[in-house]
Amino acid sequence: MTRWENYLNTAAGIVDEYDGSLPLHHYLKHFFKARPHMGSRDRRRIQQLVYQFFRLGKWQHQLDIKERMLLGAFLCEQAPDTLLGFFRPEWNERITGTVTDKLQFLGLTWDAAAAFPFLAHLSGGIEPEAFTLSYLQQPRLYIRARPGKKAAILRLLETAGIDFETVGEHTIALPNGTKTEQVLPDKSTYEVQDLSSQETGLRFKPKARERWWDCCAASGGKSILLHDIEPTIQLTASDVRASILENLRKRFAEAGLKNYDAKVIDLTKPVAGLPRFNGIILDAPCSGSGTWGRSPENLYYFTEERITEYAALQKQLAKHVTPLLQPGGRLVYITCSVFKEENEDAVTFLKHECGLEIEESGVIRGYDREADTMFVAVGRK
Repeated sequence: MTRWENYLNTAAGIVDEYDGSLPLHHYLKHFFKARPHMGSRDRRRIQQLVYQFFRLGKWQHQLDIKERMLLGAFLCEQAPDTLLGFFRPEWNERITGTVTDKLQFLGLTWDAAAAFPFLAHLSGGIEPEAFTLSYLQQPRLYIRARPGKKAAILRLLETAGIDFETVGEHTIALPNGTKTEQVLPDKSTYEVQDLSSQETGLRFKPKARERWWDCCAASGGKSILLHDIEPTIQLTASDVRASILENLRKRFAEAGLKNYDAKVIDLTKPVAGLPRFNGIILDAPCSGSGTWGRSPENLYYFTEERITEYAALQKQLAKHVTPLLQPGGRLVYITCSVFKEENEDAVTFLKHECGLEIEESGVIRGYDREADTMFVAVGRK
């Protein structure tokens, strides 16, 4: 059996066994750990095939697993590929063409509704075909240079021979797979943060010494962004999980952020014992559907019922945090979802049930610029 046949058989076996209960990257990590004889090149190529299978969503679902993997490789790869050259040499000769050219060559038509069975739930302004085709490529790796650190970061990247592109004032795009911790060992100089996520910070607009609450802080990326915009704020960060706050404390220490309060708070219940805030960031738990280009297995295994579950949770959280806004205070509501139930419907709830005046709301499109797609709304009390 050739190396290429072994790769395809192994990848097909993984897809056949995987059930979506674990994030795919965790599953693959365990899979390869149990098979130490596989080299880094073997692992990388098998992993690519698995991800390329899931990038097709449910499109061409009737095909055999191996056939879908080869189809995924043809549509996702953009440079000649030895594995594809072994199995489908005539496809490999056309690998540098556009997706449109490749589909035409195969006599296929892209079906956005088959690839993404939840089109009826998309937020306004999202173009279905462009959005679903974006799944064929992993979004880029973005970092945010912290204040005053960009020039030093660029020098290190140039010295290491890393291709990069600057985007705006603070953002740097890197090739996926870049070992940032090796090239940029000083973690206080940058944050790994998607382009669209960084752009949510344009809505924060904190003033000196204001009191702000990042109420679903997770590992604290939005808090660090907020602090970099206005270092004098009085910051409270909370999450429902103590283990996540331990990660936050570690990340804050690496970022040099010291003056803050971190609390375990369950926002599904009314909140007591906190002061009122000038600003609240509600980066709500959500489907994550705007980030599935990075984790396409979620597209494959997601069920429509979960949209309703997330939407109900988001309204519950909003109901419990908005009373802690001072008069004139601002709530920044954020999701990394593309579903209107989690986005526009939440804005309607903030306005009519929470009494906020909506100053801005809308999708931050990432699918047409190799980034995540997010939603942000700003409401004032």
